[in-house]
Amino acid sequence: MPPANELTIQDIWALFQETDQLIKEGAKETTRRFQETDKKFQETDQLIKEGAKETTRKFQETDKKFQETDRQFQEIAQRFRETERLVDKTSKSIGDLNNRIGEIVEHLMSPDLKAKFGALGYRFEKTARDISISDAEGGFIAEVDVLLENTSLAIAVEVKTKLSQHDVDEHVNRMEKLRRHADTHNDTRHYLGAVSAAVIKDEVRDYAFKKGFFVIVLSGDTVNIVRPSADWKPRTW
Repeated sequence: MPPANELTIQDIWALFQETDQLIKEGAKETTRRFQETDKKFQETDQLIKEGAKETTRKFQETDKKFQETDRQFQEIAQRFRETERLVDKTSKSIGDLNNRIGEIVEHLMSPDLKAKFGALGYRFEKTARDISISDAEGGFIAEVDVLLENTSLAIAVEVKTKLSQHDVDEHVNRMEKLRRHADTHNDTRHYLGAVSAAVIKDEVRDYAFKKGFFVIVLSGDTVNIVRPSADWKPRTW
């Protein structure tokens, strides 16, 4: 009988078998865990791929929406350009029409102005239309629709289809330019101003009086020179 605590071949063999069983079981567990880990990696990879596909889809949808928005903006811009072109064309047509009407008004009143101003005590030897005034270098200074002249006096008449306060202010500026031009040419004549139109509102007419202008209105086939009162005097430039 072997001594106590002494391992026999059978004991050692049993230990080897037990250890081998533990190794096999450990290997199975390790394999199982590797398989679970691999499965999780595969699931994660699948989720990443699905996420990437979803992200790509959303980017494509967003890009499509941007393209549609850009197309709509392009259409709106094209409509604005077309509207602007029509407005420009309409404005030009209206401007041409106003110019023609202004020319007609100017043509109708010019022959009567000498006689009408003559009735107020002004005698003019010369009447001219569409006078363009330039400086010594040929630079534009002002344009006068109708100019009545004699050796001591000149009246510059601004003719409009419809007179506005702005037109009156512009004529004040024109008169000041005419005065400076006359001074540079030793022209000592007095300059008076008048405004005329087919349509003149009462407040614009009164504003013109305050600025010292005669107001000329169409009356049938002739013209009338309006003054606010008998003691009113025109401004002299």
